[in-house]
Amino acid sequence: MALLLGVDTGGTYTDAVLLRDEVDVIASAKALTTRADLAIGVGAAIRAVLQQSGARAEDIALASLSTTLATNALVEGQGGRVALVFIGFRDGDLEKHGLREALKGDPAVVLAGGHSHAGSEAAALDVAALEAFLDSRCEGVSGFAVAAQFATRNPAHEVLAAQIIAERTGAPVTCSHQLSAKLNGPKRAVTAVLNARLIGLIDRLIGRAQDTLVDLGVTAPMMVVRGDGALMSAEQARVRPIETILSGPAASIVGARWLTGADEALVSDIGGTTTDVALLRGGKPAIDPQGARVGGFRTMVEAVAMHTSGLGGDSQVQAQSEGLQGGVFLGPRRVVPVSLIAQEAPGAVHAALEAQLRDVTPGEHDGRFVRAMRHMPTGGLSAREQALLERLGDAVHPLGAVLRTRMEQGALGRLVDRGLVQLAGVTPSDASHVLGRLTDWDGAAAHKALALFARRRIGSGDMLAPSAEALAQMIVDQLTEQTALTLLETAFAEEAETFGLPPDLLARHVLTQRGLSGHRGLVALDAALHVDVVGLGASAPSYYPAVGDRLHCRMILPRHAGVANAIGAVVGRVTMRQSGTVTSPSEGRFRVHLDSGPEDFAASDAAMERLEAVLRARANGAALAAGAEGIQITVERDIKTARTEARAVFVEAQITVQASGRPRVAVG
Repeated sequence: MALLLGVDTGGTYTDAVLLRDEVDVIASAKALTTRADLAIGVGAAIRAVLQQSGARAEDIALASLSTTLATNALVEGQGGRVALVFIGFRDGDLEKHGLREALKGDPAVVLAGGHSHAGSEAAALDVAALEAFLDSRCEGVSGFAVAAQFATRNPAHEVLAAQIIAERTGAPVTCSHQLSAKLNGPKRAVTAVLNARLIGLIDRLIGRAQDTLVDLGVTAPMMVVRGDGALMSAEQARVRPIETILSGPAASIVGARWLTGADEALVSDIGGTTTDVALLRGGKPAIDPQGARVGGFRTMVEAVAMHTSGLGGDSQVQAQSEGLQGGVFLGPRRVVPVSLIAQEAPGAVHAALEAQLRDVTPGEHDGRFVRAMRHMPTGGLSAREQALLERLGDAVHPLGAVLRTRMEQGALGRLVDRGLVQLAGVTPSDASHVLGRLTDWDGAAAHKALALFARRRIGSGDMLAPSAEALAQMIVDQLTEQTALTLLETAFAEEAETFGLPPDLLARHVLTQRGLSGHRGLVALDAALHVDVVGLGASAPSYYPAVGDRLHCRMILPRHAGVANAIGAVVGRVTMRQSGTVTSPSEGRFRVHLDSGPEDFAASDAAMERLEAVLRARANGAALAAGAEGIQITVERDIKTARTEARAVFVEAQITVQASGRPRVAVG
């Protein structure tokens, strides 16, 4: 009998499950995610599941971790300060594919260098300019991204730049060619920037998680879920954390399949920060051919085709004051629920809420709180940001008492983006406490916070809601509506060619909405989601029945839906893919583009055999390094030819090798 431990660190909860031989869930448990030190929540969840099952830590044969940390960090704009070294491009290329936005004001330098499409050097790398950049503009940088023109055809300049950066700074360096074998330098640069931004966050999580396992007596190897649902070793995840974006959602898809056996279904997983929707087709999640998109950025990371929206149980509730009716909107930023922060600091929170309720004039920051996150790197802060962080200390403060000037709001926003400060405010979780659907935290604080929020004025001059209970129902109804729209957008995106309009427009189109409402006039309209939905997440039973009613579809809420991510974390396979290209720079010459540099052959078959051999070795080695056994190799060749003078002429070949196997379990 093999005991398998799955752990998922979500925005609000950390889940743990124990499986026996991938057949039975013998125990599951939850603990609050502790953002200041994620290992505390991980340890609490593992201890709880061990105590519940009566199992011994040393009997665990495999431990695997899925995490929403990378996804949430990108959705919320968090992560370390990075620097981009952009080689062989023009300044204008920084505007492509959201690269400037991904940098968020962090330093970048555009250098001479790069290679041609055929892999030959286009210009020498400007080493002097690189060294000057490192010496003058990189204070407080926690990681570097290097992207060179046509680096996937010849990575020599990326490799040289990385060596210089590592020698002069000691900081981790991400080279774009290590993350993708595809062309499109600006898009590879975005992926490298995001990877560099995440390295510190993921490294801390994995390191502390491994320490926690050792402290608890778990000696089994630790795996991490990738964004495509496959497993990788903890060491591989530390180097390429970008591959863990959508890790938690991917694990949920794998878990949904394991829990339900569904072949065709939309899987919707509601967490604290995001709602993640993906399609199961033929029992397998589809891979996004354009690369994972999250937080507004399109990356080159292979991941499940996932529609991720900033909608969760802890989404910030925002008042819609325009118009005579008013209303609320949820997300995309996550905040700590007032009911939760009141449980952690009851005196400060209740005193502030009661004082605000006694004031007859509603305040701009009523019901909102702020606290600093300790043990986080603080390099690169401005004087105003540093002063504000020091003022917060270790206490929970009402937001209005902290902000002394309007200019400090910008400083606070940047501290939140860096993950150095957390905001608390009204969320759907608080609304659920007011309605009696949740009792986990401080319901009295939630009621006071919603009573304050309800006093806000709308365009007619009336209050937003007559009571805390009325506002709570308004918030839950809005969550139902936004979830339904997310599911509709995903479904329409799968049939984009059928309708010829953007999925978001189709989901909100008046005909769709009237059809869902069963309009009857001179025209009768009916609309429904024509596929089952598997609802996952701890709060799914509370929210999702209404979503099924709204979309007129079957809503499946499986047992253990609240820990599906943790289940998916440990029932997946190790899968490693390696891709490469053969081109024909001139007639009778076939070039293999390798990390070590281009190699030329006189025959296309010989070139492809050479590339396949290299990719086989790399994929098999990566799978072994990840801890796989029983490895199976598959090869795909995509050969492009052109017709000329009645004969086929070789243009290019893309070869992809996949090595897949089950993770090796420890033997006692």
